[in-house]
Amino acid sequence: MNISTDTLILFVAAAENRSFTKAGDLLFLTQPAVSKRMAQLEENLGAQLFDRIGRQIVLTEAGRTLLPRAQAIINDVNDMSCAIGNLSGTVEGELVIGTSHHIGLHRLPPYLKSYSRQFPLVKLNIKFMESEEIYEQVVHGQLELGIVTLPENPNPLLQIKSLWQDKLSFMAGSEHPLSARQTIELEELLDYPAILPESKTFTRKIVENIVAGHSKKLRCELSTNNLETIRMLTKIGLGWSVLPNTMSDAALSELKIRNVHISRQLGVVLHGQRTLSNAAKEILSVLETSVSTYE
Repeated sequence: MNISTDTLILFVAAAENRSFTKAGDLLFLTQPAVSKRMAQLEENLGAQLFDRIGRQIVLTEAGRTLLPRAQAIINDVNDMSCAIGNLSGTVEGELVIGTSHHIGLHRLPPYLKSYSRQFPLVKLNIKFMESEEIYEQVVHGQLELGIVTLPENPNPLLQIKSLWQDKLSFMAGSEHPLSARQTIELEELLDYPAILPESKTFTRKIVENIVAGHSKKLRCELSTNNLETIRMLTKIGLGWSVLPNTMSDAALSELKIRNVHISRQLGVVLHGQRTLSNAAKEILSVLETSVSTYE
């Protein structure tokens, strides 16, 4: 049986996107070419890997069994190529980084500027996604590293490097009933609706952990993962929220909650069993050695 790495890459792309067309677009192949290669893979394995439901494809049991093994093979091949390429000592090629819009806007610019000046042969490919999605992609070897909001209970497969403490504040619009108060009890705050990121996010879990054990629960009637949208909704008085201090402005009032201090850690996640490229090693060095310069 002869199954190429390129075929496995195509299979993984089709499985993750649930579409032969999207997989083809990502890998510069036509939809008929993708269909033909997947049919050949199924024939070689003697099993149907996808159910075709309208325009969507869904993994069969055989497909679900193959997917993690295909991902592992691809990661092993990439690590082998990376380890051999590192022997030259050169810092070049494409470096794919996952980061959130907030970190990319408020934290990374000076580091990326410094890095690109030091290593002009590296092509930076920055993918903007939710921290949680980046985290999962690093776990499964789809990203070399991510710069994200760090989880409180990280996966043991990952290495975590904390870079910044991101101070957060409870905030409300200037006309909110609590905005003029000097100090507020947490129980009082919970009487009012909140606007927060979705429940699966690391930031939401920080808030939920603070509230846990109190007799009242969060009244989160609006949820979005876009912090700029949360700030706008908070400013017009639709609820209170928790936002990074860097997003404070004149239309927002910081709510002082008695005996409650809130922050989150931002940093790098990378897979502990993967070989980092020279380009990735150097951006870690830039981040770790320069962080005190820009803070």
